[in-house]
Amino acid sequence: MTRTERSALVTMAVLLLMGCGERPREAAEEYAPTIDPARFVAQVDNEFFPLTAGTTLIYEEAGGGERVETYVTHETREVMGVQCVVVYSKEFEDDQLTEETWDWYAQDQDGNVWYFGEDTREYKDGELVGTGGSWEAGRDGALPGIIMQGAPQVGVSYRQEYYVGEAEDMGEVLSLSDSATVPYGTFGGVLVTRDWTPLEPGDEERGYYARGVGLILEIEEDDRLELVSVSQDSTDAS
Repeated sequence: MTRTERSALVTMAVLLLMGCGERPREAAEEYAPTIDPARFVAQVDNEFFPLTAGTTLIYEEAGGGERVETYVTHETREVMGVQCVVVYSKEFEDDQLTEETWDWYAQDQDGNVWYFGEDTREYKDGELVGTGGSWEAGRDGALPGIIMQGAPQVGVSYRQEYYVGEAEDMGEVLSLSDSATVPYGTFGGVLVTRDWTPLEPGDEERGYYARGVGLILEIEEDDRLELVSVSQDSTDAS
């Protein structure tokens, strides 16, 4: 067996064990992750995607008017029999609320952080104008995906979410050793992902994740959304 053949077999084994990793060209109908609630743990402590209740992360667009406030709530929501952490986010454009989102995450015993859906509300001039993009795993054919692998490997792609025609985001690990500077600080050993969706051909983002912090930077074309602060509820500080 050649080195190339051995490498190919190892890669295939990793994808099968993950239960959701797949090659970008795989047909969507082949995606069928097995969700066993007994294999999920109470805490989301993946080093690249930690979710500690009471944590607030603030992101701002460099040179622009976008601002995102993300709060890890103390609440959970059961989806497909799995207790998920609820993360609440607000997006602003020029200080005007444009979107609210409640995302649901859970971590399995292998450290993979699964994304089980979201409740999204869009606003214009203070009025609710839509809920497009909302989905819940286990309903209407929607399936969960992995937002962060427990053992990321460069070159492996995976589904982050799956609700046909509404939520089909994909991710691929590009690097585990990058560096990035944002207003919150300078970080090494940064994990970089390429994120895209077949629903919007040609559009893609880069996500930068720091150990112990999580997402620190998103880049889409010339736009940079940077982490500017992290804080903890005073009742949770110790």
